[in-house]
Amino acid sequence: MTPAVESRRMKILAAMSGGVDSSVAAALLVRAGHDVHGVYMKNWINEENIIGHCPWEEDIVDAEAVARQLGIPFRVVNLMTEYREKVVKYLLEGYQAGITPNPDVMCNREMKFGVLWDWARDNGFEAIATGHYARKDGGHILRGLDPNKDQTYFLAMMRPGQVRIAQFPIGHLLKPQLRDLAREFGLKTAEKKDSQGICFIGQVKMEDFLRTFVSDKSGPIVNLEGKVLGEHRGLHLYTLGQRKGHGVASPLHKQAYVVVAKRPETNELVVAIENPDTPLLWARKAVLHSVSTTGEPLDVARKLQAQPRYRCPAGDAVFLPLGDGRAELEYVEAQRALTPGQICALYDGERLLGGAVFESIQHE
Repeated sequence: MTPAVESRRMKILAAMSGGVDSSVAAALLVRAGHDVHGVYMKNWINEENIIGHCPWEEDIVDAEAVARQLGIPFRVVNLMTEYREKVVKYLLEGYQAGITPNPDVMCNREMKFGVLWDWARDNGFEAIATGHYARKDGGHILRGLDPNKDQTYFLAMMRPGQVRIAQFPIGHLLKPQLRDLAREFGLKTAEKKDSQGICFIGQVKMEDFLRTFVSDKSGPIVNLEGKVLGEHRGLHLYTLGQRKGHGVASPLHKQAYVVVAKRPETNELVVAIENPDTPLLWARKAVLHSVSTTGEPLDVARKLQAQPRYRCPAGDAVFLPLGDGRAELEYVEAQRALTPGQICALYDGERLLGGAVFESIQHE
């Protein structure tokens, strides 16, 4: 099995979420002989009583128990103020503007490898390790070997300096192998289920989270011809390509209505029957902004692969820089539901080049 951690002994801060992935990451660093300290980022305590499971207390207990098993120091760092300013504000402003932000991507850049790294550096650490399914080869980030768990998409907006100090000890493992290692190490979290939710908030539905902070503003649901089919509860609660949850039943067998547009100026949600040629649903061209690279600048036209969302294949595309952090992107094949505000991760094969934000979409 390919080694996933540095051979030189280092003082490493292991970000421990209380889950099995970050637990094994810390264990592998300890086994490799590093000076490892565990830390839990306390970002959220659900003071607003949002519906859902926000298990921060349980996660701290589990993370501390694993650190104790590994014989490493452990502490909780309170970053709630910074999290609200850098992640929650970004999330809410994006949805209020009618776009679809990605808090998990920004949590990695602004919090784990941003604010937390500032704290770690000031306290003498040389690197930060996380439980991401990703690998490093020199100064480059590579996809995790488990195709079902690869998480490099969420690292797309990291900066070169952040890549240099990042360690990803589990990226060479398949998930079953990681579970086996957790049992081998005897970790408390070995059988703990994977969490699904907003970064460091927990099992909270995005809809419930948004409705706590953004007032509903109902409006008409219309088809492409402008006929009113129903009423939505607020444009911020829907995303392009959404098949379920909009409340409009299709009259056709096995053909669903899908969200194809949001019109803030008229507060209309536009739906259409999904087909391979549904207008506004498919596109090959887009403009990107906030282009960010994990290494070398993306300052010349080139071919690459662009992944428009997590759990979506990266498609072959031509990338054309426009300057000022903007670029044109043209896919070889039309993509479904490209969405303004969403992150587009850029790759050269398995190597992560960087990422950008969809600014506008040119429909065919």
